[in-house]
Amino acid sequence: MLFCLALLMAPLTGLAEVPPQSVFNPRPAAGDLILPMPDGAEMVFRSVSVPGQGFWGDRDRVIQIGDASGGIFEGLQRTQISGSFARDDGSWYLVLGKYELTRAQYIAVMGLETLLETSGDPQVRELPQLRGRELRDALMQPLAYVSHQDIQAFLRAYNHWLFDPDHPERRARLPRVDGVPGFMRLPTEEEWEYVARGGMPALEAGTFNDRLPFPTRQANEYAWHLDNARHELRPVGLREADGLGFHDLLGNVQEMTSGLFRPEIWQGKPGGVAVRGGSVSTPASELRSSLRAELDIYAWNADAERVEERRSFNTGARLAIGANVLVSSAQQARIEQEYEAYREDLRRTMPVGRTLDNLVAQASVQLGTVDPILDRLMAQNPDLVEPLRAVQAQMDRARERLELAQRESARSLTQDAARNGVNLSVYLSRLARLDDTLGRARRLAEISTRYQDQVDAVERSIHDLEIAAGEQLRGYQDKVAELGDYEPQYIEHAFQVLDATELPPRERLVMEVLREHVDVFSEQRRSDPQVWMQDFRERFEGFEDN
Repeated sequence: MLFCLALLMAPLTGLAEVPPQSVFNPRPAAGDLILPMPDGAEMVFRSVSVPGQGFWGDRDRVIQIGDASGGIFEGLQRTQISGSFARDDGSWYLVLGKYELTRAQYIAVMGLETLLETSGDPQVRELPQLRGRELRDALMQPLAYVSHQDIQAFLRAYNHWLFDPDHPERRARLPRVDGVPGFMRLPTEEEWEYVARGGMPALEAGTFNDRLPFPTRQANEYAWHLDNARHELRPVGLREADGLGFHDLLGNVQEMTSGLFRPEIWQGKPGGVAVRGGSVSTPASELRSSLRAELDIYAWNADAERVEERRSFNTGARLAIGANVLVSSAQQARIEQEYEAYREDLRRTMPVGRTLDNLVAQASVQLGTVDPILDRLMAQNPDLVEPLRAVQAQMDRARERLELAQRESARSLTQDAARNGVNLSVYLSRLARLDDTLGRARRLAEISTRYQDQVDAVERSIHDLEIAAGEQLRGYQDKVAELGDYEPQYIEHAFQVLDATELPPRERLVMEVLREHVDVFSEQRRSDPQVWMQDFRERFEGFEDN
């Protein structure tokens, strides 16, 4: 074991940059964050800025991920990308491993014997017999053929080593939140895709939503895939770095993330572990930043009729450095103070406050990504400026039509919700009157049984009206939820148009209640049918149509 690591620590020649080149950092670059590991090994990270200021961020922090032309699990989604650490100027950043986790790094923490015991890779069995360059190349390969549980055990052991109280120097370079150092974990899917797409430089250049972060014809220069690797893993760092300085995000091994696989990242049935990036078994034509797959943590072996921990020859991991959300009471107080302003203004426009389930809104967002692409093409191809401007004019007209469609759709939904509200209020008024009638009929039935038929009839009417009122409330809820997916300006326009019409008193009052409920839903992203029903009861108590 010591011989293996000593061999790896021998410096490589040919690059005179700082930090120096080593087997753990074969392609050093400015900005590399190098953390220690046992026996002189190293783990290299890079920081990636995220847009916006402050803990809660701003609208610039909302990104679009996925690929409409990708697989069924890559639908377009809007999400907020957040960092784990803040700089002195208020900007935020996340930290991700520069390379995939290698066999050598796993051995440094867990030991060669543990790798031999846990790995399902037949090549690992040959490590003790290898020497020289052959051994070096084998140890530089990404760790694969281990289970998700094995990766978690590695993370736990590495964190324990870093935070050994007798060795504070080990954690000295870790990024911190209010003086509290971060810790090792797997990246989230959102973090992984944000980095794979090129981060802020790609957002600013208008290339963030491109299918690949590099030209398709250059795939061989940036990634090991089926067409150039033929299912054979390669040492990390041999392909070119992407624009942020990371290697092998696409290709080589597909990389485990921290979350369970859901069909749409945010929602759907939770399954195994989400893996990203494709591998040496992915055709070059299928490589894309949005590519995601499921690794079944526990796999059913039909032949042996037993469950096994899944080990895949082309699945590995890349580390991230994370931090707890709350690290101190002082920091919590600052977050709470910032939240009031965030809740009042920004939250309802963020993905947590609205979705892209509305297909018209989705189309509008997708059209908005075209402008920077057209601008870039015009700058690169002066002879195409005129035809591209014609395309841009067509896009502008399409946006105008979508704008009108969203306004009309929001108005229609508001009108339909109001209609449900009017029906609900009428049923509640009738129920109130029937309650009085039922009380009188019951008092008469106490005097004479001949009034019992009247009691039964009134109770049946109340039952039928309660069912009808419940149906109207459900329709009202559904339309308020749909309306809550629209941008505030479309909702406001809908109410302005309807308020400008001559409405009967009952409908006018329903519009007031509806506006309150839409505002509550837009802020909280949930409805409360019991509270809303009580609101209608109170507002229409004793109401009489003129």
